Amino acid sequence: MAGLNETHDPKRRSWIESANDPNSQFPIQNLPFGVFRPGDAPTRCGVAIGDMIFDLSVGFAAGLFTGLAAEAARAASGINLNPLMALGNAYASALRAQLSDLLRSDAPDRAKVEALGKRLLMPQADAVMQLPAAIGSFTDYLCSIDHTRRMSLTKGLPPAFKHLPIAYHSRATSVRVSGHPLTRPHGQFELPDGTVKFAPEPAQDFELELGVFVGPGNELGSPIAIADAADHIFGFCLLNDWSARSIQRWESTPLGPFLSKSLMTSISPWIVTAEAMAPFRAPAYKRDDGDTTLPHLTDATDQKEGSLDIQLEALLLTAKMRQSGASPARITATNGQNSYWTVAQMLTHHASNGCNLQPGDLLGSGTMSGPTDESRACLAEATDRGTKLIPLPGDEKRIWLEDGDEIIFRGRSVRDGFVSIGFGECRGRIDPAIAYPTR
Repeated sequence: MAGLNETHDPKRRSWIESANDPNSQFPIQNLPFGVFRPGDAPTRCGVAIGDMIFDLSVGFAAGLFTGLAAEAARAASGINLNPLMALGNAYASALRAQLSDLLRSDAPDRAKVEALGKRLLMPQADAVMQLPAAIGSFTDYLCSIDHTRRMSLTKGLPPAFKHLPIAYHSRATSVRVSGHPLTRPHGQFELPDGTVKFAPEPAQDFELELGVFVGPGNELGSPIAIADAADHIFGFCLLNDWSARSIQRWESTPLGPFLSKSLMTSISPWIVTAEAMAPFRAPAYKRDDGDTTLPHLTDATDQKEGSLDIQLEALLLTAKMRQSGASPARITATNGQNSYWTVAQMLTHHASNGCNLQPGDLLGSGTMSGPTDESRACLAEATDRGTKLIPLPGDEKRIWLEDGDEIIFRGRSVRDGFVSIGFGECRGRIDPAIAYPTR
């Protein structure tokens, strides 16, 4: 598991002034990786620093990196981050360290870097963000005990919940980067009178989750030991597992979600590395007395610091609010520490049967709900399964998402003695259902 080093030094400042703003999502202590397209130019990989993007292919071509960092920059000089993820975290760490040295306020090579101008550093506002990786597989978990209890008709837990991280395989091809609109899906569902109908989803919902990108994978048939799991975790993003609740209720017995989840998944564009999160590690979820975890999912280090202290929030911006210039209304405030299972346990369980994970595979934490009303991380919970209205500014109310509504996720890690870092935003607007084809 990545430890603290000079890149986390709270005294370190950047010569890019926007990175020194206390409210910046991307100070020099963060340096997340992403993929962007500058105007009509080809797609390339970069690193966020303040309100700028450092172009890794330009930096590599200019000879700014040496050793493992140079190999890492070469791997990140293509159209996605998969080759960098495949190298392992030692390479990403070396690249992050040399980037930090190049961008710090007293950087010896500052003049050389500045001489490359906008070819190397361009405003984020001038770039179009892309998916950071070619995602081969996407697995979504059910890791919040509070979410699971609230969503259970009997308020009970599935028998396996406290023994393993429950999950299902979702659709990798429908993952989209923040900003891509969601077209309201058609689907089959049951009405209160027992009639079965095929129509646009009437109960569209969101789920506030943490996304996890896999680094080096494993060979088919070769499990990953819990003590080694951290070596296979590249980094983290925000994830919206859009959920069509009426479709989900009807289709989920006996096999679970299918069309209710595969419609689209949104992720934030920047991947915050596991190393950048080192100051914000926390003890694993405190279990009730008598709760036990099998040995293959138990590791002392992971129990001590396997959780992630990330302040997460979901905000809603309606069409009416947008037209009036109103700010989005926060409807959820929760934390990454609400996950019953650590990321290492999720990954270890996934590979425990010999399943082969690959660089760029995506894991979703599941709805990150906590015990308080404010921490209910989806509308199904916040409205008590559609029975309670949520008040919004301008006398609006919601039970489910309406056309024109936009959901915005934000995440930030804060801890005394360290510079806080952010995840950027994960946004998505609901577009009306299209006319269903008749032939």
